Amino acid sequence: MKFILNVELLTKQAFEPFGDVIETEGSQHFSINNGSTERFHDLANIDVSAEKGRPIVSIFRAQPLQMSLSVKMMERHPLGSQTFIPVGGEPFLVLVAPLGEEVSQDKLRLFQTNGGQGVNYHRGVWHHPVLALKPDQEFIIIDRAGEGNNCDEFFFGADSQIIVEYGQGSQPVDRE
Repeated sequence: MKFILNVELLTKQAFEPFGDVIETEGSQHFSINNGSTERFHDLANIDVSAEKGRPIVSIFRAQPLQMSLSVKMMERHPLGSQTFIPVGGEPFLVLVAPLGEEVSQDKLRLFQTNGGQGVNYHRGVWHHPVLALKPDQEFIIIDRAGEGNNCDEFFFGADSQIIVEYGQGSQPVDRE
């Protein structure tokens, strides 16, 4: 059975079941450093688990996948959240599914960022590995290091055909 995903606009409200949208628009802020800096404060709930985990910061350099993309798997991090912040201001795609032991194709949501937005996947939220839209797209990643298995993978059955169609001129829709 073929299942085609529509791209949605990434908004805080639409993404709330999956995590946090990291952006300055509508975020709490105040002046610091004698008024020379505006601090946008507490933008994501970073969760690294109390059990022998610590937060780490990494940089990913990602390559775009071939579109139309046939989605084969999703992953989740049961011991901590995972944050993606784009470095170059380029949009990227975010494919997520709700918490649970399995992923249902009819519960998948596909979002496009505006280039100035990052995302923080809450602990245990299913997501596709990074979906860059430009070559050598860089992201600052905040996630967990420490003991324990912090990456589960879910593979769709051979009878599932989940397609992400995205190309030049693709326009996300607002489902709110």
